[in-house]
Amino acid sequence: MKKLVLLIGFMGFALLSKAQSNASSSNGGTYRAFKFDIGLGYAIPSSANGTGAEAGVTFTLQPHYRLSDDLALGLRFEGAALGYKNAGSKAKISILESYCATGEYYLARGGFRPFIGAGAGIFNQSQATGSSGSVVLVPSATNFGFFPEVGFEAGHFRMSADYNVAGNSNNYLAFHIGFFLGGGKK
Repeated sequence: MKKLVLLIGFMGFALLSKAQSNASSSNGGTYRAFKFDIGLGYAIPSSANGTGAEAGVTFTLQPHYRLSDDLALGLRFEGAALGYKNAGSKAKISILESYCATGEYYLARGGFRPFIGAGAGIFNQSQATGSSGSVVLVPSATNFGFFPEVGFEAGHFRMSADYNVAGNSNNYLAFHIGFFLGGGKK
């Protein structure tokens, strides 16, 4: 339910912003208003409580609305699987899914566009546990979290890095590579 309310609120804000920008600006921008990022990444979990951090993967879907050529607001839906190894050689997998509002500020308008950004929202954590060949996901926590990010876009290629503060010692650094649909030059 929270996800639906957040999505409806974002879409209402985006439509209101679009109406305001059309009313106050006749020239428009250089870039299209809507874009949709798709990314795959490598995650490096922070180690905590005596457990050794191993590696992880992320998958990100991120719709954006450009308020101007330099500023974009959006939502980020990300899934991350983080691996840990205990002192007793037992492996543990932590599954995180996040639903965050984001903002990105672009530092240039050419073909190569570096940006800085941040986001905040809900991080849901589950643990993958298994015995006798079966794996079960056990929900364990829901926390408020945030992340700063840096990156660049070139054409429709996108590369970024962010540090996710997800709570419950599940913070991780993620490097994303991907592309975006829409949002290019008019």
